[in-house]
Amino acid sequence: MEGLTISWIGALAGLAIAIILILRKLNPVYALFAGAIVGALIGGANLEQTVNVLVSGTQSVMGTVIRVLAAGVLAGVMMESGAAETIAQAIVKKFGGSKAILALALATMIITAVGVFIPVAVLIVAPIALSVGNKMGISKIALLLALSGGGKAGNIISPNPNTIAAARGFNLELSDVMLAGFIPAVCGLIVTVIVASLLKNKGVKVTDEEAVDNNKEIDSSKYPTLGKAIVGPLVAVILLMINPIGSIAGIDVLARFKVDAMYILPIAAIIGMLAMGQGSKILQYTASGINKMTATVLILIGAGGIAGLISASDLSTQVVSLIEASGISGTFLAPIAGILMAAATASTSTGVILATGSFGQAILGMGTAPLAASVMVHTGATVIDSLPQGNYFHVTAGSMKMSIKQRMGLIPYEAIVGGTMTIVATIIYGFLF
Repeated sequence: MEGLTISWIGALAGLAIAIILILRKLNPVYALFAGAIVGALIGGANLEQTVNVLVSGTQSVMGTVIRVLAAGVLAGVMMESGAAETIAQAIVKKFGGSKAILALALATMIITAVGVFIPVAVLIVAPIALSVGNKMGISKIALLLALSGGGKAGNIISPNPNTIAAARGFNLELSDVMLAGFIPAVCGLIVTVIVASLLKNKGVKVTDEEAVDNNKEIDSSKYPTLGKAIVGPLVAVILLMINPIGSIAGIDVLARFKVDAMYILPIAAIIGMLAMGQGSKILQYTASGINKMTATVLILIGAGGIAGLISASDLSTQVVSLIEASGISGTFLAPIAGILMAAATASTSTGVILATGSFGQAILGMGTAPLAASVMVHTGATVIDSLPQGNYFHVTAGSMKMSIKQRMGLIPYEAIVGGTMTIVATIIYGFLF
């Protein structure tokens, strides 16, 4: 808004109110809007200006929302067709019980990386984890760390809402952000396996009643073969990778195929569906996909509202001044913004939206390149994004039949995984390149 600068006190107050309301179990969308409204009013805006702040903020996330809805087609196909389960089962069987933790982490990483939401990926692999854990005597905390850590690693190289938000926040190609997150993701996977292995005898074990029999062969009448299951995600990856090849090499033939993820993800989903012989179920799969995306889209809109508040305030200016006064490198603003915003909202995607929308210009203004900023914000958002005020905390606790106290004990170990990816990303993109 021209001529309007909201006080940083109002921005912080609005964010605090939103967090408190989320913790009090108010719907996150309403909590974020309420925080944005009250914060704008506290910060000096009148009622009309407050509406303009919210409208401007929500408009800024519409590009992300459209692409998230497009991603829902691929997510719906992968989940409803059984393709995700097929991939998970194949990986676990390939590695066997002796490498159970690696198999579970890798399975969740790949399921998430091909476009399935991380909570859904954990739900898909959890029954296999309970069965394997019961047979091998692996504790629940180690099992869930394998799933959550693997999911976090896959999440930063996936066409999921958080990656889309990281790309759109800095006007980058989705494929560029996915590729840039690969090395941090591999490091995250390695640390996940190491830490989970150290925890395998710590805490509560899986009981016989909690275990699920997953030793049966996949019923070919219900699930696609592995070869058919990977067609959709493979097509998506190939088409997404054409974009940077065309732009870097400058080859006209490839550049002609340079298309947005909004087109690529549904096209890949349809090709995958046809490969599995499920073309007649397009209405069912797309309906499922958009239903699964609805909650995320609404939260993104709510996040846009409060991002509008912070963007209209002088909070980023104050933070930059604080960093300059402390003598800390400005490079650290990107990961710090990701960490704080994701912790505040207990959501990777919402945290990325807030960090890019609120601190994006300040981060770039300190000399950080857009791709470097994107990767550092994105990985930073994975550090402490699994707090109790978010849905992920409770979904994953339920999937492994863990109490709230048991689930709370996992947060520091998840932070080690996210912290590793953030440190690696900051070293590579913040200082080496």
